[in-house]
Amino acid sequence: MRIRDIKKEQLVKEKAIETIVKYGLEGFTINKLAKACGVSVGTPYVYYKDKDDLILKIVLEEGARMEDAINKDFDPEASLEEGLRIQWRNRFDYMIENPLLGQFFDQISSSTYHQQFLEMFTSDTGAFLSKFKENMGRFISNVVMRGEMDDLPIDVYWSIAFGPLYTLMRFHQQGRSITGASFQISEELVWTTFKLALKALRK
Repeated sequence: MRIRDIKKEQLVKEKAIETIVKYGLEGFTINKLAKACGVSVGTPYVYYKDKDDLILKIVLEEGARMEDAINKDFDPEASLEEGLRIQWRNRFDYMIENPLLGQFFDQISSSTYHQQFLEMFTSDTGAFLSKFKENMGRFISNVVMRGEMDDLPIDVYWSIAFGPLYTLMRFHQQGRSITGASFQISEELVWTTFKLALKALRK
C-alpha cells in the first residue's frame, strides 16, 4: 500500500483545478492530471477513488475555504450598506487571491455536478455552506424587517447584489471587456459599481 504524501496530494488537487479550468470538465481525465503533476497515472488514485470522488472533495474543501473567506467579519445584524460592503470586500479579495477557483466553480455550475451540490446546499440537514446560508438568510431578513430593502425573490436579490461584481471579475479574468477592449479591475471601479448596486437595492 502506498503512503499518502501530503505535498503530493496538494499538488494533485491544485493541478486538478488547473486542468479542469484549462480543458473543461468534459476534457478532464486522470491521465491529463497525472501528466500535469509529473506523476504516474496511479498516483491520483492513492488520494481519490475516481474522478467523481476527486471533484466532489475539491468542491467540498474549496467550498469550505470560500465560505470562511466570505463570512470573515460579516455580521448578519449589520445595515444593508455595511453588510453588503463586507460581502463585496470578502468576495473581491477571495477571487483576486484565488483566480482559478472562480473559473473552476463556473465549470461546476454549468455541469451535471451542479444539481448534486445544489441539493446539498438547499438541504435543511446538509452542512455544505450552511454557515453562509444561515448568515445570509438572517442578514436579508433583518434589512427587510428594518425597511432598508424590499422583500425580493432571492434570485433577484442575488443578481443585483453580486451579479455586477462577478461580471467585472469575469472581464478581469478574461483580460477584456464586453467590447473586446483590454480590461483590468481596480478598487475604484469595484466601489463605484458597489454604490450603484446598493442604490438599486435600497428602498
